[in-house]
Amino acid sequence: MAQMTTNLFKKVCIVGAGAIGGWLGLRLAHAGCEVSVVARGVALDNIQLHGLRLQSASGVESAAVRASNTPVALGVQDLVVIAVKAQSLPGAAISITPLLGPDTVVLTAMNGIPWWFFHGFGGYLEGTRLQAIDPHGEISAAIPTSHVVGCVVHASCSVDEPGLVRHNMGNKLIVGEPSGAKTDRVRALAGLLSASGFEAVVSDQIQADVWYKLWGNMTFNPVSAITGATTDLILGDPLVREFISSVMLEARDIGARMGVPIAQDPEDRHAVTMKLGAMKTSMLQDVEAGKPVELDALVTAVKEIGDLVGLPMPHTNALLGLARLHARVRGLY
Repeated sequence: MAQMTTNLFKKVCIVGAGAIGGWLGLRLAHAGCEVSVVARGVALDNIQLHGLRLQSASGVESAAVRASNTPVALGVQDLVVIAVKAQSLPGAAISITPLLGPDTVVLTAMNGIPWWFFHGFGGYLEGTRLQAIDPHGEISAAIPTSHVVGCVVHASCSVDEPGLVRHNMGNKLIVGEPSGAKTDRVRALAGLLSASGFEAVVSDQIQADVWYKLWGNMTFNPVSAITGATTDLILGDPLVREFISSVMLEARDIGARMGVPIAQDPEDRHAVTMKLGAMKTSMLQDVEAGKPVELDALVTAVKEIGDLVGLPMPHTNALLGLARLHARVRGLY
């Protein structure tokens, strides 16, 4: 099975060789894939010089890959992994057209609500294009959903320096067709990921997995960005904890309307988060680095969906307003 899936996805290109993209790229290269990377600046220089590098408990691993800032130079791929931040996706989507052939699979390993969320899903919302994600339809035009397989990443990685990724915890990748179909290609992709050392699972409904991960990200990320606090401090303040729970309850109600109900209570999720200790969210890391924040994919899209299903969202609106203003003042949104 491992050999068959590797052959099916022999040529793999990573778009966004940051924390998650670098981690995925190195593992796929070690599994025998011909990995290339779209990168720029110092990251491009370092990857061309040293390859992709991964720092883990066992030391530093490396993998020689082909790297370019020009996708057309890399040619048509069997698999394209998009691991950019959501705010960078419109530009990235347009630029990667030369990587796509008729049968190329595009794996979206990103946080938040993806542009294809309502493709083959959502009842009366099916086919909706979210203004917060793809207002002019540029992403969906550049990457037709027929190419897309969704991916939810349950892992924590960080960038020690451009081209050098640190794997902190977690190893699970959930993959699924937007339609929910168990196609040959999604099964083969899961096989390749398993052969590469990941815990790969084929989802029955990838939108449900996206929504469940978002349930925590949409709250802890913006609160941490505003306050500068790690997750343990956020949950340690009873008033902030109560506010986060209120936002999560609003999102849970939206999920129930869409057909992706969450059986847990917010306190169940808080208990899991507390076990992770003093964790810095990705949005807090971006604020500290002076980088734009993923606010639209994590929160603005949720507000938009809430409006579409007719649910009041006072706590979500308050969180979005505060986080948006905080980011705008710092030039990060």
